[in-house]
Amino acid sequence: MAKKTAAKKTTTKKTAAPAKKATAKKAAPAKKATAKKAAPAKATAKKAAAPKATVKKAVAPKATAKKAAPKAKSARKPNAAFMVALTPSPALAEVIGTTAVPRTEAVRKIWVYIKKNNLQNPKNKRNILADDKLSKVFGGKKEVTMFELAGILGKHLS
Repeated sequence: MAKKTAAKKTTTKKTAAPAKKATAKKAAPAKKATAKKAAPAKATAKKAAAPKATVKKAVAPKATAKKAAPKAKSARKPNAAFMVALTPSPALAEVIGTTAVPRTEAVRKIWVYIKKNNLQNPKNKRNILADDKLSKVFGGKKEVTMFELAGILGKHLS
């Protein structure tokens, strides 16, 4: 039995070698045809000849490309619309001051005021409880979510 399996293995090896030669023979008549058909035939012959070498070359540049990509990123530029100084309304001026500030700075100053006076709802930190000054800004509401805050401030900045 061992002799039969060894014989089978050798026959499979022999059949594999002529198959490669057959593809090479098929590529030869394609060269005689038009140039458009010859190019794909050459490509298939090259792929069958050395697929391992191309894989190794393809892996190395990808690794270096990934390392180079983070270095190429530049610093983030702020949007000019956020940097325009806006004057607060009288109600908002009681909380953040009368000087003209950008919208982002106004939100920051409101949060400083909220944390300084402990105005966050202890049960739900996303909600802001209004005191006398903030109730004027919030339009008489007793409680506002932090997501509504930017929209409310937009009405008080011009």
